[in-house]
Amino acid sequence: MSSGVKQESVKVVAIDGPAGAGKSTVAAHLARRFGLLNLETGAMYRALALKVSRDGVNPDDASAVTAVTAGTKILLEPTDAGNRVLLDGEDVTALLRAQEVTAVASRVSVHADVRRWMVAEQRALALSAGQGVVMEGRDIGTEVFPDAIVKIFLDASAEMRGERRFEQNPVISLDETVREMKERDARDRSRAESPLRPAGDAIVVDTTGMNLDEVMTRVDDLVRVAFSR
Repeated sequence: MSSGVKQESVKVVAIDGPAGAGKSTVAAHLARRFGLLNLETGAMYRALALKVSRDGVNPDDASAVTAVTAGTKILLEPTDAGNRVLLDGEDVTALLRAQEVTAVASRVSVHADVRRWMVAEQRALALSAGQGVVMEGRDIGTEVFPDAIVKIFLDASAEMRGERRFEQNPVISLDETVREMKERDARDRSRAESPLRPAGDAIVVDTTGMNLDEVMTRVDDLVRVAFSR
C-alpha cells in the first residue's frame, strides 16, 4: 500500500523494529536532539486496545474491532515529559503500559482494516505537526511514510529485548517475557497487512551488545547526515 503522500513540508524520521528494541527511547532522544515532535504510534494502538477492552470487544474479531475504530479519536500531545495520549478526549496516558493493554494491542494490530485506519490517523498527525517529526512503530518506513527522509530499523536478539523489557516491567518471569517477545515477533512478522520488516532503504541498527550511548551516537550520526543532504 502506497501512501501517495509526500513530505515536502515535514521532515519525517521513521524508526521501526520489533518490540523491546528501544524505539521509544531512541525516538524521544532524537526529538530532543533535533527539535522534532515525537509521535509514538505504539501508544495509539494501546489506546485503541484499551477502548476495545473497555467495550468488551473480542480483540481477535476483526470486524468488531474495526467497528470500534469508527467512533474513536486518538490524539498525541507532545510534552516535555513525553506524549500525552487522549482517547476520545480522555487522558489515558497512565493506563497504557499495563501488561493486559499491551497484550490486547498486539492482537488488535494484526487486523488489516484496523492497520489501514491507524495508518491514516498517523499520517494526519504527522502532517498536521507543521515541523519535523520522529515516528516509531512497526511500519512507519514501509507504509505510513515511505518517503521519510531517513529510515532506521532497530533490532536486537529476542533474549536481549526480553531482558530489557523485564527490567522495565518485571511482572512475569524473564523466561516468560522472552517467550512472549518471540510470540509477538512471530505475529508481527507473519501478518498479512504491513508485516514487520525493514524498508528496502532502511538502515538496520542491531543494538544487541550495544550500550545506550553507542546506540544514541549511531542514530545521531544517521539523522545528522540525512538532514545535511
